[in-house]
Amino acid sequence: MNYQQITGKADRPQNLVTTSINLSKVLRHTAIKLGLSIDDEGYVKVDDILKLKRFRNLTIEDIQKIVNTNDKKRYTLKNEDGVWFIKANQGHSIKLKNPNLKKVNDPSEIPVVIHGTVMEHLQSILNNGLSTRGRTHIHFASGLFGDKNVISGMRYNYEVAIYIDSKKAMDDGMEFFLSENGVILSSGFNNIINKKYFQKIVKRNGEEIEF
Repeated sequence: MNYQQITGKADRPQNLVTTSINLSKVLRHTAIKLGLSIDDEGYVKVDDILKLKRFRNLTIEDIQKIVNTNDKKRYTLKNEDGVWFIKANQGHSIKLKNPNLKKVNDPSEIPVVIHGTVMEHLQSILNNGLSTRGRTHIHFASGLFGDKNVISGMRYNYEVAIYIDSKKAMDDGMEFFLSENGVILSSGFNNIINKKYFQKIVKRNGEEIEF
């Protein structure tokens, strides 16, 4: 089974997929541990990335290709005075001072807020709430996987969709943000979103789950 059969997206060479996974890990989680300089928005010099052992065989053109072909638009690449920088658009466990997220000021901006998960995690989520699990935010999408307006935020292999009542949550003071690639983000309260903010839970086949 190839990438397109699994995800419904166009095929990408396996080396690009693997490199993208490794790049995402560095930019989101391990840059500081690896001694890389990361700015307030999460940008790292591409030259510094390419000095790492795992990326030494890559060129700036390879990085550009990874960014341009990533179906979830996970990265932003910029050039300042001839120097290339790259950042992950969301998903960090690294605490950024200015992650360049747009704050949602009214729930009407995010009428649909969905978190996709697998069935085996559902009972734990119902017992303990949705958790950031060490990241800065919990990730949500504005639709289901395959919807034309959904670029990222919904896993392709989800089995259960948890809908969040954004109005109720925001009325209680919960904050939501939008990333540059359209992912809805929230830390909930103390990194948890309690099930009382769940609007409904629906299986992939459309069957609603009582909770």
